[in-house]
Amino acid sequence: MLKKQQIIYNFLLKFFLIFLLLLKPSLAEIQKPNTEIKPEQVIKIQLSALMKNDNPYKDRGIIQTWEFAHPNNQKITGPLERFKNMIKTDSYSMLLNHSNHEILEIFMSNTVATFEVTILDKEKKYYKFKWQVEKYKKEGMLKNCWLTTAVSQPIPVGSSI
Repeated sequence: MLKKQQIIYNFLLKFFLIFLLLLKPSLAEIQKPNTEIKPEQVIKIQLSALMKNDNPYKDRGIIQTWEFAHPNNQKITGPLERFKNMIKTDSYSMLLNHSNHEILEIFMSNTVATFEVTILDKEKKYYKFKWQVEKYKKEGMLKNCWLTTAVSQPIPVGSSI
């Protein structure tokens, strides 16, 4: 009887480990825009990803941010490799691996939303951004999805120390 229990235990353990291995890639998947995601959520998705940019793989946060960039924005800042390099410049690098962020709604209409975003970077310095999202109007998979159309240059606002 003990041997049978051991076989069942080993089977369940292997099944559970295989289940976890299959689940892990889905945790790393890039979230795609959809019509259920509200304007503030778009920014939260982007900032949360940038907060842990290299987790679970290098530049995942930047890739996630790119996914919610409006196609017109992607034409200006892209392709993706160029966008990665832009985010890593002094103008936006404080977004990478920042320690905290706050989002404050400034303006909301049916098609445009503007937010003030405050970042506490890893150096304990605060920066403010104006972050705008718009509802995509053209036909296709992105129709009626909220996407980022503009992020201002950062405004330094002091240190937390």
